[in-house]
Amino acid sequence: MVARTPVFLDCDPGIDDVLAIAFLLTRLELELVGIGTVSGNLDAAGAARNTLQVLDLLGAPAIPVAAGTRDFRTRAYAGGAPDVHGTNGIGDVELPPTDRVLDPRGAVQLLLDLAHEHRGALRVLAIGPLTNLAAALDADPELPGLVRDVVVMGGAFTEPGNITPHAEANIWNDPEAADLVFAAPWPVTALPVDAARRQRLEAADLDELRADASPVVGAIGRMLDVYGEFYRGVFGQRLAVLYDPLAAALLTDAVQVVRELTGPVVVTTGDGEERGRTVVGGVHPGRPEHRVVLATEPAFAPLLVAALSSLG
Repeated sequence: MVARTPVFLDCDPGIDDVLAIAFLLTRLELELVGIGTVSGNLDAAGAARNTLQVLDLLGAPAIPVAAGTRDFRTRAYAGGAPDVHGTNGIGDVELPPTDRVLDPRGAVQLLLDLAHEHRGALRVLAIGPLTNLAAALDADPELPGLVRDVVVMGGAFTEPGNITPHAEANIWNDPEAADLVFAAPWPVTALPVDAARRQRLEAADLDELRADASPVVGAIGRMLDVYGEFYRGVFGQRLAVLYDPLAAALLTDAVQVVRELTGPVVVTTGDGEERGRTVVGGVHPGRPEHRVVLATEPAFAPLLVAALSSLG
């Protein structure tokens, strides 16, 4: 048997986080060995609750799930994105209670323990604010030497952000954490809005998932109703931008990067107008070079719909 690559997921479910979790569980070459939750689309505790219930829905094996702290590095969590993800973060779909319980170590310690357990092999996928990763770097500055790489869904480099003209939401929520993560000496691949906006579920895809006879796939389709209606207000038609699942796909051969930038990544911190702005390149002594994805091929929607349908 081919060895499976261990993956630690840091997330804030969130409808597109659910899509990412589902996609990861369909990939035989990957093993989801732990999940940490962070405040973003909703608070870290609510994200943890959603994660446990979603794992039940998807019939996942036992996977440690641990919650991070509620607040960001320099400001308190001030509410999520109910207009995008629904009041409960998963499109107001009510999932059954679960017998799964949270790992008492917390998200930061879980990441550190798994990095040591899978020394040199663990891939870290961060699809929410980078609060937990920065706290893990504080706790163990040797962490970058323990993991294989980090894939981040975040940033806006050549196009406007999705929360301000300058910033993407994950980075904007905790730019101080993001800047620490990009300054650390580990290989980081960033999937910003520049690339993610080009990969979408269209209205026909949303209809197909919602109409699926499987309770699992149908539930995901119902979650996407809120997401689709939000994007109708943005793009004039029902669709779903595939931010988080596309980041998950970068861990696989499902998509290929066809345009990218490389260089040091610097994040604007503080509370000014450009809070959360991400810039790649320039001269920044001591900062490592990272990879910023600007475009991927092929179209990811058919692959994602097929993966989701297989869960039924």
